[in-house]
Amino acid sequence: MTDDTSLPARSRAVADALAAAGLPGEIRVLPDSARTAAAAAAALGCEVGAIANSLVFVCDGAPLLVMTSGAHRVDTAYLAGELGTGPITRAGAAQVREATGQAIGGVAPVGHPAPLRTVVDTALAGYDLLWAAAGHPHTVVPMTYGELLKLTGGTPSAVAAPQQG
Repeated sequence: MTDDTSLPARSRAVADALAAAGLPGEIRVLPDSARTAAAAAAALGCEVGAIANSLVFVCDGAPLLVMTSGAHRVDTAYLAGELGTGPITRAGAAQVREATGQAIGGVAPVGHPAPLRTVVDTALAGYDLLWAAAGHPHTVVPMTYGELLKLTGGTPSAVAAPQQG
């Protein structure tokens, strides 16, 4: 728990977006970097699937933010088919920073210079509590799947084909 003045600048923008959306999520500062889903899950004592990774792609010439479960990878060809778009490619570090104002490893669902088209992985709905980066590699914020959808205005979608048993 922390107050806004002790947060990194990028995390303060996320805190402002949470407050504007009327969401109670309190940003937590972690002692160590949580740049990966596995590192975040270990630091928080939760399942890796409850980590809501913020991944930036390029789709039809514009940034696309995909909030995905840390338990799996985005299948870009599958997702493009689900969304009915052109090809989806991974954004480079400079493109991520330009679109979000945040560095890879700390990209939050909000707090960007302008709203981004967002897809929210339906696999995240299987967790009561999610953890998302909060604008900096040392900050995270808890929220529910419903709160994540509300916060981002995102489109719920599977981001990979269902696993065949």
